[in-house]
Amino acid sequence: MAYIHQISRKSLLASTAVLLMISQNVSAADSLQEAVQDGRIYLNVRVRYENVDQANFVKNATALTMRTRFGYKTGSFKGFSGVLEMEDTRNLANENYNNTLNGKGAIYPVIADPSQTEVNQAYLSYSGIEGTKISGGRQSINLGTQRFVGTVGWRQDDQNLDAVTVVNKSLPNTKIFYAYVWNVNRIFSDRSPAGDHASRTNLLNVEYSGLKFGKLTTYAYLLNNRSVAAFSSNTFGIRFAGKTKIADKTNILYEAEYANQTDAHNNPASFSVNYFNISGGLGFSGAVVKAGLESLGSDNNGTASFKTPLATLHKFNGWADQFLATPAAGLEDLYFTGIYKFGGQLHGLKALATYHKFTSQFGNTDYGKELDLLLAYKINKNYSVAAKYADYNADSWKVDVRKLWFLLGIKF
Repeated sequence: MAYIHQISRKSLLASTAVLLMISQNVSAADSLQEAVQDGRIYLNVRVRYENVDQANFVKNATALTMRTRFGYKTGSFKGFSGVLEMEDTRNLANENYNNTLNGKGAIYPVIADPSQTEVNQAYLSYSGIEGTKISGGRQSINLGTQRFVGTVGWRQDDQNLDAVTVVNKSLPNTKIFYAYVWNVNRIFSDRSPAGDHASRTNLLNVEYSGLKFGKLTTYAYLLNNRSVAAFSSNTFGIRFAGKTKIADKTNILYEAEYANQTDAHNNPASFSVNYFNISGGLGFSGAVVKAGLESLGSDNNGTASFKTPLATLHKFNGWADQFLATPAAGLEDLYFTGIYKFGGQLHGLKALATYHKFTSQFGNTDYGKELDLLLAYKINKNYSVAAKYADYNADSWKVDVRKLWFLLGIKF
């Protein structure tokens, strides 16, 4: 594993070079030519307006940005294939926001979408072993609900991992995922000191879908962060989620998850903290209603908390993003969600509302509450639009924040 870490940059550059050679050298062999011809070019564009009204700033932040992804995925040649994907984020209007790099943090709230151009993905894969796929290079990795490992897809710049991954599906109803990660490419861009974290991390996730009432997942996420010692930890967990039909078009929904996290490697702290999430609800005729409680624990009299530094954090604990870092006293999030997917002439339209009540896990301190609203419409397979709103009302944690977004998505 140390050897893989030492050659990380060379491996990524080599992956990119090989992909370029494959796409250019179409006359090398008939089968190679077919692999290139069977490849697919794809384009993904997202234009977003974001407004942030934060109580401790005189001025609101406003950003109009466009993210463009352009990629090429080869066909398969003797079990080998590859992906090369570029990503560009541009500010389209006045930069009236703190993008974390422009020095405007004293004037405007944060909208973490700096302008950048970079390689988003570049990896080679081998699937010549039955039921197994091995990939090496920069990859987009989302595990499960993305509570522990995800691409942070809400921000314009993805979080991707430089890694070797192995996916095995040779056992019935079982998917085994393993990754060794040597670098984390974070959402702040390569120009930021916080943009890259050197790593020697092992990720293991096993899913079993052979049960009648749901899917069972177990995982071990062994983080060795060489750049931020406080992010190094060992997390072991188990999750069960599913649904049971009780009437025509009506299902009971349920999920339960538990994990334990301890300090590891270079982490200067010593702790053992627990995580759990339990929820239940009903799905019927295009609607879903559910309630749940998520708890990220605290240890050492409220000085050490459960952390998820590789997660898609925006998906959890409110869209206002006030709990991206777990408070030292931990966090308990009591939430209620309603979703409705329209049919008929309004097919493709979805409405969602979630209410959160936040308290500390240690000491029972009220942090605040939040209301999140979404209206999204998928026009067709290529175009979509959405409006999204988050209103966080602070009690004893941070300050009041309101955020508003309008989005246009284009995909080919």
